[in-house]
Amino acid sequence: MSQTNSTAPNDTQTALKFITCGSVDDGKSTLIGRLLVDSKAVLQDHLAGVQRQGETDLALLTDGLSAEREQGITIDVAYRYFSTEDRKFIIGDAPGHEQYTRNMVTAASSADAAVVLVDATKLQWQDPALALLPQTRRHSLLVNLLRVPSIVFAVNKLDAVEDSAVAFKHIAAALSAFAAEAGIPVKATVPVSALKGWNVVDTAAEAGWCGYQGPTLLQILEKLPVTAADTSLPFAFPVQWVEKFSSSADTSQGRRVFWGRVATGLAQPGQRVKVLPSGQSAVIAQVLSHVRQPKDVPAGHGAGIALDREVDVSRGDWLLAVQDDGSSLEPSREIRATVAWLDDETLVAGRVYWALHGHRWVKAKVKRIVHRLNINTLAEEDANQLEPNAIGHIELALQEPLATLPYGVSRALGSLVLVDTATHKTSGAVLVG
Repeated sequence: MSQTNSTAPNDTQTALKFITCGSVDDGKSTLIGRLLVDSKAVLQDHLAGVQRQGETDLALLTDGLSAEREQGITIDVAYRYFSTEDRKFIIGDAPGHEQYTRNMVTAASSADAAVVLVDATKLQWQDPALALLPQTRRHSLLVNLLRVPSIVFAVNKLDAVEDSAVAFKHIAAALSAFAAEAGIPVKATVPVSALKGWNVVDTAAEAGWCGYQGPTLLQILEKLPVTAADTSLPFAFPVQWVEKFSSSADTSQGRRVFWGRVATGLAQPGQRVKVLPSGQSAVIAQVLSHVRQPKDVPAGHGAGIALDREVDVSRGDWLLAVQDDGSSLEPSREIRATVAWLDDETLVAGRVYWALHGHRWVKAKVKRIVHRLNINTLAEEDANQLEPNAIGHIELALQEPLATLPYGVSRALGSLVLVDTATHKTSGAVLVG
């Protein structure tokens, strides 16, 4: 029984950045360890260093913090790199504990794909109407809200249940029903045993294990598309660093060069831009690549930009394209958005936070909490506060205007981070509606 949906052909030469997520102890670190070992991406001396009582503990290949090794849990996101003959990969091992949800959101915000692990041994797999774990639902909702393009469900530990075929059938049905109700597009649902290595890199020991005839998890990942750059949108550029005296030989008359990553569109000479927040305008005189070579730079890549005249531009400012009719992206002080609340303190209306958009900081006041999403029923409920790890809709009033687009249109222009003004802790991930 194959649960794989077809995907369109894609250029797989670009590295795929994906994360593993799901509930705690579902086997995320072990799965990544298995991918690394079975794809021959781990040196023998590294393998020898993760031996425990003669057994290889695959989770230790990613759990690098001392606290993680002591507690046997993942706390921070650990990135690992490996490649096969067909593709290069960047893996992010996201923590499953609720208190570290902020780390998982950070990793998902830039991922091309997410593998959501489901532990079959924690579910009433004999029941055709079984209930999924809350953290499985929460992480699935979050990666979908964060517009991760490809989502794959991997049902793990099926080797540890009495009837793996029945378990996979019931769990896959529950996942499919949940995804359909939540509007989550799923690329595939695959049964795996991270511990034994079945259906991860190599096929299962017995043909048709769990009644599944589809590709392995790695084969699925090798064919997933990468996130397309926002090159069809007008040019937008957040200034990260100002080079006062350029050492580039070709820079026009020694003008300052503004460095950063192109958010949308294409950086090219001749483009008229407006500086936010000052409102001054200028024309791009030259564009440098990350290796200081003069060339056009598309969205998603680092660039240095020199303007045709000296204007007041600082770190945190935005350069926005001016269209032929003189219009540009209009900044606003009012934002309606979805928020994933990550702070330990409850969110209430009236609180003021720092909002980070690109590299620009502005004060943001929570005007109203519109409603909270019930992760169990997926109903939008009236609410006057949001508890830690809740997802809801809010209205923000900004001290200074920001030029934003809906998150579904642009990840870069549609995302903000709320930071507590006193503790400086990351409090919320904001997705503009």
